[in-house]
Amino acid sequence: MGTESIEASFLSIFALISFFTFLIISKFSNKINNGALLDIDLEKPQAFHETPVSRGGGLAIIISLSVFFGIYYLLYSKILYDYIAISFAMFFVGFLDDLKIKVKPSRRLAIMIISLFIIIYFLPIKIFNIDIPFLTLALNIDIFSAIFVLLCFLFIINGANLIDGFNGLLAINLLIINIILTYININSSNIEFSILLISQIIILLSFLLFNFPNAKIFLGDSGAYLMGSLAGLNSIITNNLNPNVSSFFFCTLLFYLFFEVFFSFFRKIFQKKSPIYPDKQHLHMLIFYRISPSFGKNKANYLNSILINLVYLILIIPGLYFQDNPILSRSWFFILILIYMTIYLRLYRFTKN
Repeated sequence: MGTESIEASFLSIFALISFFTFLIISKFSNKINNGALLDIDLEKPQAFHETPVSRGGGLAIIISLSVFFGIYYLLYSKILYDYIAISFAMFFVGFLDDLKIKVKPSRRLAIMIISLFIIIYFLPIKIFNIDIPFLTLALNIDIFSAIFVLLCFLFIINGANLIDGFNGLLAINLLIINIILTYININSSNIEFSILLISQIIILLSFLLFNFPNAKIFLGDSGAYLMGSLAGLNSIITNNLNPNVSSFFFCTLLFYLFFEVFFSFFRKIFQKKSPIYPDKQHLHMLIFYRISPSFGKNKANYLNSILINLVYLILIIPGLYFQDNPILSRSWFFILILIYMTIYLRLYRFTKN
């Protein structure tokens, strides 16, 4: 049996394991710690469900990933230290909140920063290719490199958690990101790394079966933090493995996750709100308020996810055509910022009126 057949067989087995893991967790996670994983707070700003739903998605993901790490070792005799460390660290940071263990947002952010910095600095995790000359030189300094990579992770992880409010919104966005990264790596014959990306695609598809269009399970903070951190790590490694691809293309690919956090931070400061607490004025929420009168709340919930990700996909496809051109990739990134701002301001005025 050839290597490709063996890999395909393992992935098929893993797909079944992942599916049944989500099935079991969705059925029985409400029994953990007297129902602590049930999301019963229907009044919080980011809540758009009308009945309690399990936040056990992160638990199902970490179990599935643990199985895959074992499969990967059997296939390639390699231990994925960076993926294992980041996966478990981010899972546990988010799982505290999923279990309703009260941790202040500022304290949770501090725990995230410290754990990420330790992992990034000592493994280490670095960005080797970047289209900004002065940053290329600065990234040769270990401490600066670690801080820069830390900031990248923080934006992506918190962006993932921020948009995780509607059925399928984050999961579909991460699917698009990982499929495009897989396409790039397969074209570059990075097969081993592509298998790792495909495993995450399988996990996201398994999750969507229980989350979209009607939710039987949520990612929870643990799932959003975990999968957001992996999206960041996947992009960094793909950037390092493909020096011909402009680093600004990866900025474009992660644009929605990154800029949602960046824009919201400064918007809240301008509005004299705390930037670390949620509100109801994020882009995905404004779109929901715009379409819900026409479709009703339940249908608007998942239609919102389809609409946002469809527009997102249309906007990043041009970047694929000039991914190896730094000037065009940089220009397209800033065009996306203008598009985002235009859409947001029009929706904000509408909902305010």
